[in-house]
Amino acid sequence: MESTTGTLETAPYQGQQYETAKLSWRDKLASKEWVIFLLFVTPNLVFLLLFTYWPLWENIRLSVQRTDLLAFTGTNEFVGLANFEYIFSNRTFKLVLRNTLVFLVASVSLTMLSGLLISLLLNQKLKGRTAVRAIVFAPTLLSGAAIGIVWAYIFDPRYGLLAQILDWFWIPSPHWLDRPEWSLPAIIIVYVWKNLGFAAVIFLAGLQAIPQDLYDAAKIDGANAWWRFKSVTLPMLSPISFFLFITSILATFQAFDIIQVMTDGGPAFGSTTLVYYVYQQGFGEAANFGRSAAAAIVLFIAMLVVTIVQLRFTERKVHYDG
Repeated sequence: MESTTGTLETAPYQGQQYETAKLSWRDKLASKEWVIFLLFVTPNLVFLLLFTYWPLWENIRLSVQRTDLLAFTGTNEFVGLANFEYIFSNRTFKLVLRNTLVFLVASVSLTMLSGLLISLLLNQKLKGRTAVRAIVFAPTLLSGAAIGIVWAYIFDPRYGLLAQILDWFWIPSPHWLDRPEWSLPAIIIVYVWKNLGFAAVIFLAGLQAIPQDLYDAAKIDGANAWWRFKSVTLPMLSPISFFLFITSILATFQAFDIIQVMTDGGPAFGSTTLVYYVYQQGFGEAANFGRSAAAAIVLFIAMLVVTIVQLRFTERKVHYDG
C-alpha cells in the first residue's frame, strides 16, 4: 500500500514538472522570437522617427511660430494660429487652393482615361506594339525638369512646335506660359503626358490578367463589345483602377518639378499649387517658415482626408477576384 501510494503521489508531481519545463521552453522561444523581431523592426522604426515623425512634429511646431530668416536673429516667436489665419484670409491662398483642385481633378481624370484608352489599344494584336509600349512608357522615366525645359520650347508662341502646327490651320498659338489663364492648362498637359504611360502599363497588365473565358461566356450570352467592356473589363479592372486612383491623387498633390521649371508658379500665381506655395513661402521672397509650415499642414490634412475617404467609400466597390 505504501509503494502504491507513493507512485500515485509521484505521478502528478512529474506531470507538473513536465508542464513547467514545457512552459519555460515556450517562454524562452517566445523571448528569442521577440529579440529577433526587435532586431528587424528597430532600424525601420528609427528611420521612421528620424525622417517621418520628427519632421512632422517640427513642421507642426514651426506652424505656430514666426521665423524671419531675413533678420538673421535665429529666434522664433510663438504666434499661435496667426499663420493659419493669414493664409486663409489671403486671396492668393484661395487662388492656390482653386488651382490645386483644378490641377488635381484634370490631371488624375485625364491620366487615367487616356491610360485606359491606350492600354485597350495596346492590348490588341497589332504589329510593333512592343515598341509602342516602350515609347508610351518612356516619359515616365524621364526627369520632370528635363521634360519641363523641352515643353517650354514646344509651347513657345512664336517658334515652338505647337505654334508651327497650329499655324498650318491658321490658328494663332496662345501665350501658354505668359498668361495666367493658359499657364495651368499647359502644366496639366505636360503632367498628363508624362504620367499616362505609367497608367497605360498598369492597365495593360490588368487587361492581360482577365481570363478569356469571361469574354467567351459574354459572347455566348449575346453581349456586344460595349457590354463586354462594361460588364467584364471594368469590374475586373477595379483593383487596378483603385490603385491608380490613390497613387495618382497623392502624386499630383506633390507635383513640383514641372511647375518649377516651366512657370515658377506664375504668372500672377496662375499655376501655383499648394505644394509650390509651401516652397514659395519658405524659400521664396517671403522667407517665412511659419506660413510655409502652416500651408504644409493644410496639404497634409488634405492628403489624409482624401486617403481616408477613398479607403472608406471607394474600396467597398472594388471587386477582388478570389
